[in-house]
Amino acid sequence: MSLLNLFKLEKLRIEAYKDDIRKTPANPARMEVMFNPTSYKQKHTITYAGPGQQGMNMPARPARYGYTPPGDLSFQLVLDGTGVNSIGVAAVGRKSVKDQIKTFRKLCLDMNGDIHEPNFLIIRWGDAEFHARLKSLDITYKLFDESGDPLRAELDVAFVSDKPAATIAREAGKSSPDLTHVRIVRSGDTLPLLCREIYGSSEYYLRVAADNDLDDFRELVPGRRLRFAPLPDSAGEAGASADPT
Repeated sequence: MSLLNLFKLEKLRIEAYKDDIRKTPANPARMEVMFNPTSYKQKHTITYAGPGQQGMNMPARPARYGYTPPGDLSFQLVLDGTGVNSIGVAAVGRKSVKDQIKTFRKLCLDMNGDIHEPNFLIIRWGDAEFHARLKSLDITYKLFDESGDPLRAELDVAFVSDKPAATIAREAGKSSPDLTHVRIVRSGDTLPLLCREIYGSSEYYLRVAADNDLDDFRELVPGRRLRFAPLPDSAGEAGASADPT
């Protein structure tokens, strides 16, 4: 996500969808905030495997990478129901604070009965967008009318990044037998060794040879482009054989 421009005139907008690829709008489908946040915070962490129990007077153990959790985006939204904005201009047709909170909850927090979980979200501000789901919501009521109804509320919201699995794999550039890979043959490469590199086993070399119309898998021409399709659902599919290496 690119840095948000706090001086943009566009209002921050939250869109809700029923699916993780954000194609089917929910109901309500979107909410535009009255006041843009004055600041925002992004948080990223890396989790390392714990060192376990360590004896006294022993040297420290190296940190071993575990995984990288999705990042967080947090900011504060101000909801106003006084009918007057920050520069003294009346806001015609502005919903009450209670109604605005109800819309936000239905958009981001409450379970969508069609999918049995909260909605998938896109947060847009200018040319920036953040695919996310709500992580936490804290509401502080600041001003009340004579009947006790809130006239102003501050929503401290945190969202967790929620990209589709295919996008995460593509950005990570990590080899996976569940994804299609392409390799350019280099001098000394063999098909069984390439299969072992990508699939973790060389047993699929005949299947890969057939997929790429190779007459002789033992004679790979440097510079040739080879396609390695995802693994079949079940091991031992036709085309597998004993490890020739």
